[in-house]
Amino acid sequence: MKFPMRRHKKVGLALGGGAARGLAHIGVLKALAENNVPIDVIAGTSIGALVGVCFAKDGEIDTLEEIVLNIDWKQLALLVDPNLALLKKGFIHGEKIKELLCSIIGDIEFKDLKIPFRVIATDATTGEEIVIDGGSVAEAVRASISIPVLFTPVKFGNKFLIDGGMVNPVPVDTAKNMGAEFVIACNVIPEPQKRKRNYMKNKSMTKLTKKIDPNTPNIVDVLINSFYIMEHRIAVLNLKKADIIINPEVNDISILEFYKGAEAISEGYKAVLDALPKIKKQANIC
Repeated sequence: MKFPMRRHKKVGLALGGGAARGLAHIGVLKALAENNVPIDVIAGTSIGALVGVCFAKDGEIDTLEEIVLNIDWKQLALLVDPNLALLKKGFIHGEKIKELLCSIIGDIEFKDLKIPFRVIATDATTGEEIVIDGGSVAEAVRASISIPVLFTPVKFGNKFLIDGGMVNPVPVDTAKNMGAEFVIACNVIPEPQKRKRNYMKNKSMTKLTKKIDPNTPNIVDVLINSFYIMEHRIAVLNLKKADIIINPEVNDISILEFYKGAEAISEGYKAVLDALPKIKKQANIC
């Protein structure tokens, strides 16, 4: 007597924000693909959106991995395009980052992607979560990575959008709304007390104002860390909805240490291998 083969559950992947730590998503996708775990839908926030779309385009992540491992990160400053005329709108305009993304995936729209994909952004005026599933992919990702104050908001239709991590740092619910029956969530936002601190001392300022502790974090540190403290609190709640949570060990990578891409990718890969038996069993994957 022949028994019918069990259909695997529709698998969704939720990739969260976390700047340089989010390069671990590359390792996660690489490990899932190499171990024949199907990814049916993807939802991404911030760096998770950037990495996720590279995989959603044609189901491979090798091209992005090669770029991350071989790029001269000392030239990262070339991606920063400050516009003094727009300083009150945000320090970085972000068009060069959009151009880089277009050079990797092309100037494509959501309908051109092989795997259904959603990008999370935030309405800068109302605080509403915006799930983008149409139009320019690069423009949507550019909006999703726009950390408030650092980047200028992105006009998308009649809205101005900023980083999706403000409202949904690990979009598990979005993956479920896309029809996923089994959601794997990758979280790279560490608990605040475990986060690497890399504050820079301003010696000249300390000489002028001896009353200020030299270890006092600067305004950018405070801004970004405040952002991620908030994100972590929201992420904890969102992750409860996931079937499997992947937590790469990237606590020792600060948010701007993109040159540690090899380390981040390796940690993402290892984290998936640790969870692989459970993933295959619960998702009915042979």
